[in-house]
Amino acid sequence: MNTFTSIPFKTNTSSGFTSINGVAKFSPAGIVLEFESKLLGLISEGVKEARLAIEDILDVRFRKGFLKSGAKIEIRLRSLIGKEALPISDGKITLKIERIDHARAAAAVRDLTEAMAEHAASAPLPSPPAASLFGEGEADTNPLDPQDR
Repeated sequence: MNTFTSIPFKTNTSSGFTSINGVAKFSPAGIVLEFESKLLGLISEGVKEARLAIEDILDVRFRKGFLKSGAKIEIRLRSLIGKEALPISDGKITLKIERIDHARAAAAVRDLTEAMAEHAASAPLPSPPAASLFGEGEADTNPLDPQDR
């Protein structure tokens, strides 16, 4: 039983010299991107895989396009550190979707957005550091008034 939805995609690097074809696999745990980069559409750089855990994703949006043409999925990450292999342009990953995959892509993004909301609701609230509860030390201590002794 598959717990993920596969969406074929295309994209380009920001320079425009490299075209990328791949498959995005959406699941409640995140997104797995399998893609092949081709320099000038001819020289393959091999197939790569990148896993984006639900914690790594800031948000994901589905852009409908005009008459199902030009649809795309935009993924923004919480951090770009360690993500050099990904096709990131303008701080986000843009996956261009074919017409035939329009409905499936919209459903995959909707399901992932719901999973992200559930994950955020079930995550424990971050606790403040103990030092912030009790002060930083003597620097925060007020001197005693001689009359109070």
